Amino acid sequence: MSDEVRIERVIDAPREEVFRAWTDPAVLSRWWGPGEFTTPFAEVDLRPGGDYLLVMQPPQGEPMHLAGTFREVVAPERLVYTWRWARGWPEPAESLVTVEFHDLGERTRLVLVHGGLDASPYGPDSHRLGWESGLGKLAATIERS
Repeated sequence: MSDEVRIERVIDAPREEVFRAWTDPAVLSRWWGPGEFTTPFAEVDLRPGGDYLLVMQPPQGEPMHLAGTFREVVAPERLVYTWRWARGWPEPAESLVTVEFHDLGERTRLVLVHGGLDASPYGPDSHRLGWESGLGKLAATIERS
C-alpha cells in the first residue's frame, strides 16, 4: 500500500488564477476543505520558510487547525509544504504536500501529491477523499469567477 495520495485534475482557469486560489487567503477561504466544511480563517506567509494556518469548521463540532511551513514556492508553478493538524484532529504526524500547476493556456493541469502518510492512523484513503472533495470545490469556485 502506498503512503501517498496522487491526484491529477484539469481546471478550467489559467495557471496564475489557480495558483492564486491556492495561495491568496481571501480566495483560499472560499473553497478550502472537504464537503460542508468552511474555512473562516486563512493565513499564508507565501515564501520558503513561511508558515500557513487554515482554520476549518466542520458542519458540527469544534474547528480544526491545519498548519505547516512552505519548503518551496515557485510561483505560479509549484508549492511544497508541510501539513500537520495543530488542533481538532488526532493526528500529530507531519506529512508533505507538493502541488504542481501546469500551464495549458486557459486551463491548468493540477498535480497534487500528499506523501508521508504512513504515520497517519487514517492512511491515504481518508486524505484522498478530502482532497477530491476540496478540489471539486476549488474547481467550482474558480471556474465560476
